[in-house]
Amino acid sequence: MRLKSTLLAVALFVGMPLVYLKLADAKAKPTAAISALDATPLHTAFHDLTTVIVYDIFSPPQASRVYAYSSVAAYEVLRQADTTYKSLAGQLNGLTAVPARAPGVEYSLSLAGVHAMMTVGTQYTFSKARMDTLRRALDEQYKNSGIPSDVYERSIAYGDTVAKHIIAWAGKDSYREMRGMPKYSVSKEAWRWVPTPPAYMDAVEPNWGKLRPFVLDSSSQFRPEPPLAWDTLPGSAFYLQAKEVHDVGRAITQEQRNIAAFWDCNPYVMHVQGHTMFATKKITPGGHWMGIVSIAARQSKSNIVVSADAYARTALTLADGFLSAWEAKYATNVIRPETVINKYIDESWEPLLQTPPFPEYTSGHSVVSTAAAVVMNEQFGDTFAFIDSTETEYGLPVRSFTSFNAAAEEAAISRLYGGIHYRRSITQGQAQGQKVGARVLEKIVTHPTVRIASR
Repeated sequence: MRLKSTLLAVALFVGMPLVYLKLADAKAKPTAAISALDATPLHTAFHDLTTVIVYDIFSPPQASRVYAYSSVAAYEVLRQADTTYKSLAGQLNGLTAVPARAPGVEYSLSLAGVHAMMTVGTQYTFSKARMDTLRRALDEQYKNSGIPSDVYERSIAYGDTVAKHIIAWAGKDSYREMRGMPKYSVSKEAWRWVPTPPAYMDAVEPNWGKLRPFVLDSSSQFRPEPPLAWDTLPGSAFYLQAKEVHDVGRAITQEQRNIAAFWDCNPYVMHVQGHTMFATKKITPGGHWMGIVSIAARQSKSNIVVSADAYARTALTLADGFLSAWEAKYATNVIRPETVINKYIDESWEPLLQTPPFPEYTSGHSVVSTAAAVVMNEQFGDTFAFIDSTETEYGLPVRSFTSFNAAAEEAAISRLYGGIHYRRSITQGQAQGQKVGARVLEKIVTHPTVRIASR
């Protein structure tokens, strides 16, 4: 929920168990005391970032990069409020220790962490004025809470310092070099991916696999088993997997429709009405899972440090998951079901969901959802039940899940129901995601006892 007039600020002072917060609305509510580690401003910041990512129509891998760097900036400040939490420096590829605070003076680490997170987010989104407005609004909420002016200025400055450090680290991930690399070239080979209706968009991020990973040794570290061999003869393995997509689409149930719509997460869907074409914007798969982090952190009443940990590790997992999936997609270059079905099985068939503009194998949603569930299981438990309301602001109803695994499994199979992936891409994507998630847990240690349920 967006932080509006109900909550003006939270100021985190090192060593103080409580701060006082001014609450204001049209009736000017009186001052109220809250926990010094209130995570509400951080949840608001990530929600704000998501709204701008949606507005800017970031592709799934692009969005995951923004979430990762922003979340690391927040974590590296906020972990300092609890000395049992470890820095990610030396654990993430290329990250060195962030500058230390000046000794003997007071800071609001809450303000500094949220400001650093929003500053990095501003750097990597297109709508910088929009992000600046949201960032200033959060800063003002802290300022209006009664935080001493010297603490306010010092905390803002420290947030800027950490953000600058993270931005310098990000500048060495080969992103800028990648922008100058060749675009995808459409081939006449029958098995290779080609643009699909209705917009026939160019391939998204064909060079993404060349980025520096956050945790993985390389983007190809967990390359999946090969896709099925190209063969359009009826009865062949490849033909039968396309036929399954066709048959599921022809006999789809209402519940399967609901599942496909809930996990669609296509950031840019084109609609055709007569001679008119228009688009709608939606959340990315990574944005959906960052929303689930917020739900889990709020439900478990996690403080701002624990929440920052959850956001950071999930965001890093999503980013490396997309890197792994995208490397596989362009290494294998598999044609989408829609193209195969229309040419060899049923020319009138259409997928329930719009086919995304990039190769098929493996299913990115299957990879990142599975990987995210692996990491969130450790933090919140593998039987953490929740109501997923992430998509309500995009016009979809809530769905209930008994665990993160259950949500990830539904996200994966939704791609078959939607008509955009073969079953092998889904199952191999899940196996790939399991490995990515396990690697994150193996390499990244933020706290000796992470799981919330044990605290």
